[in-house]
Amino acid sequence: MDVETLRGLRAELDQYLAEFDPCFLTDQARTHMGTYVRGQLGPLPRKSLEPIALEAGVPPRSLQQFLGLLNWEASDVARTVRRIVVRDHADPDAIGVIDGTDYRKKGDKTVGVQRQYCGEVGKVENCVATVHLDYVAPSGFHTLVDSDIYLPESWTSDPARRAAAAIPDEVQCRSKWQIALALISRSLGDGVPLKWITADEDFGRATEFLEGVAGFGLFYVLEIPKNVEGRTSNGRKSGKRARRVDSLWKRGGPSWETYHVKDTGRGPVVWKARANRFVLGSDKQHREQWLVVAENVLTGETKYFLSNAPKQTPIATLLTVAFARWNVERSFEDAKQEVGLGHFEVRTYRAVQRHLAVSMASLLFLGRAAQTARRGEKSSHLEPGPGQGRGRSSA
Repeated sequence: MDVETLRGLRAELDQYLAEFDPCFLTDQARTHMGTYVRGQLGPLPRKSLEPIALEAGVPPRSLQQFLGLLNWEASDVARTVRRIVVRDHADPDAIGVIDGTDYRKKGDKTVGVQRQYCGEVGKVENCVATVHLDYVAPSGFHTLVDSDIYLPESWTSDPARRAAAAIPDEVQCRSKWQIALALISRSLGDGVPLKWITADEDFGRATEFLEGVAGFGLFYVLEIPKNVEGRTSNGRKSGKRARRVDSLWKRGGPSWETYHVKDTGRGPVVWKARANRFVLGSDKQHREQWLVVAENVLTGETKYFLSNAPKQTPIATLLTVAFARWNVERSFEDAKQEVGLGHFEVRTYRAVQRHLAVSMASLLFLGRAAQTARRGEKSSHLEPGPGQGRGRSSA
């Protein structure tokens, strides 16, 4: 936000920050929370501790202590974010989007850092990885509602590194899909009304993740790798062997239908899709699911989605959920560019977790302010994202 916009929202921001007062035991911590959030929402080009502190006219050490030493819990701030979302933005048809993001970091001291694939640059790089849950309401409102650090085994199995980063004893190495299930569980426990879960193939390839989501009583539409094997329902009944999803139909197969996904500055985004009932080759219970094959009509890019939604579910609904992943990409973009999600320079486990939680609070305020501004415009509406098109041919 620019300075004038932030000043114009001063009363709203003060009222919003007051919602987080119970998270802190002292006025000092509450004051530092306000300083940090205002710094994240302001126009600073880099929103790390020192620039925020200097802009506010406070010693940088005070914000270092806020993130690293003062007595408060990141989980309380995250829970307050979810409480506000439930109170003001709840929708029974909401979609939860799971995704991870990465942050390039120098050296080997920041908790979780190692050389690994970094989506931020599209190659192996020295970085920290986190996993997030984005809440997406049918109205178009979306925001991050939970976050966690991915800790590689190179950290959890090294006592010296654990001690240096103050990693709690109970925190162990978990795969990203395990972290994702924990995020969903916490959000459901706090009353976040999720109906659907979607994620990319890094999560869709894990059958344990599929089973975990279904175990929560949720429907999923998850992208899966093209080498996943299984059979159509008719193929299983006729005794055909399992085949890769990218080789099920060399000829024939279900009819393609065209779906308008969204409009962009370059024109409409259109995919064609076809679907069939499907049984995973690894599923010993032979449960029928939906297999959806979607192809971009301009680029030819093909995606494969698996869903446990009921048999009567329209394919357009499945595509709506599948392409809702656009929202988390926008959340990451806003969180990194507008809030400084990746600008943390703290190193310990607790300090990074606290930064993630406060950043979610800042992002939620940003999203609410943007929504209010759109409502005030004469032609206010959200640009339809993937799955938010118009008419029968819209996903």
